[in-house]
Amino acid sequence: MPSGRKDKVSYFYDERIGSYYYGPYHPMKPHRVAMAHHLILSYELHKHMEVYRPTLATEATMREYHSPEYISFMKNVNIDTFHENTSLLQEFNMGDDCPIFEKLFEYCAIYAGASVHAAHRLNNGVCDTAINWAGGLHHAKKGQASGFCYVNDIVLAILELMKYHARVLYLDIDIHHGDGVEEAFYHTDRCMTVSFHKYGNFFPGTGDVTDIGIREGQYYSINAPLKAGIDDKTYEKLFKPVMQAVMDTYKPSAVVLQCGADSLANDRLGVFNLTLEGHAKCVRFMKNFKVPTLVVGGGGYNIRNVARCWAYETSVLLDQEISDDIPMNDFIQYYGPDYRLSIPQLPLENLNSNEYLHKIKVQILEQLRHLRGAPSVEMGEVPPDLVQSVLVENDDPDVRMSEAERDAHVQHQSEYYDKYE
Repeated sequence: MPSGRKDKVSYFYDERIGSYYYGPYHPMKPHRVAMAHHLILSYELHKHMEVYRPTLATEATMREYHSPEYISFMKNVNIDTFHENTSLLQEFNMGDDCPIFEKLFEYCAIYAGASVHAAHRLNNGVCDTAINWAGGLHHAKKGQASGFCYVNDIVLAILELMKYHARVLYLDIDIHHGDGVEEAFYHTDRCMTVSFHKYGNFFPGTGDVTDIGIREGQYYSINAPLKAGIDDKTYEKLFKPVMQAVMDTYKPSAVVLQCGADSLANDRLGVFNLTLEGHAKCVRFMKNFKVPTLVVGGGGYNIRNVARCWAYETSVLLDQEISDDIPMNDFIQYYGPDYRLSIPQLPLENLNSNEYLHKIKVQILEQLRHLRGAPSVEMGEVPPDLVQSVLVENDDPDVRMSEAERDAHVQHQSEYYDKYE
């Protein structure tokens, strides 16, 4: 990436994303993505990036990782009769955490399609950073839903990136362990997975520091298990040296950064104590490596703080200063009574002692020393891009979309505001 110029940023957003509904009392609310989008607009950050309406992921795209039976079930399940087939619901882990809801497959096609489309643009060098706040659903497994996640858009995006990049780094700062992504690449050195997460009597219960990968992937899964109450200063003390060592040792040519906002203070499900600035310091730090990066969302169950976080981190990725006073927007009433962007820390006990963090850091750095440098990968013939295989809607089935035609999906100024809110 040439120095002396600003990164070119592509941002993906579909106006329908805020209309999907997991059900009453469910903590996952796609509406938070629409709220983040409106904050981004109100701060006029859209003027500094290209805003794209994503190409929808097809069944074939999803089957690049997920089992055909699982994807077929999701596409064809009937919202009115699904409860009659309890055996399939159990097989695919559909239930309270991962409910069947109206237009479930369309929802998955939107957020997964955006991540794959974003990876495609990075592969073709037409942007330096790509953002999809609707993505980041890191718990989904090959043949099962898990942890509010149905299609693992991250795995699909990494598979797309691996067509062009010998080594891809996946970094997860969600409070929950990125188990679905780690599982997908646990046996390979082509993708290193790094997860900083709450560990011990906490979903999904995986991600011990001793979980390091197997076969060709041994040492290429890195886990930083943390305790409740971690604050900005303590988090940074572990994050920076670990990630500096990862970048120096593994030398990825592409990065996927999952920015789950449930690691912020005052989350409905989370128990960490990070502020916006503490969370965003991770984004700033990774941005400085100047490696093509896909940034996705993830968890986050205080919808006001999720919107604050992702709007603020959009400004960080754009090198734009924004005010702590939230501008007028369609959801301004959510941010009262102070209407501030910043999030204060809570008076929580930090259970992460200096001794504990030092022990984790030493174990991870020792693990990295086993790598003896970045693995060299002989790249074979590059498979076709998934996005290029998408047909132009309502058009000749023999005509494929060119890059220029896909660029026509860039949002016109008049389309920025949601029709579904």
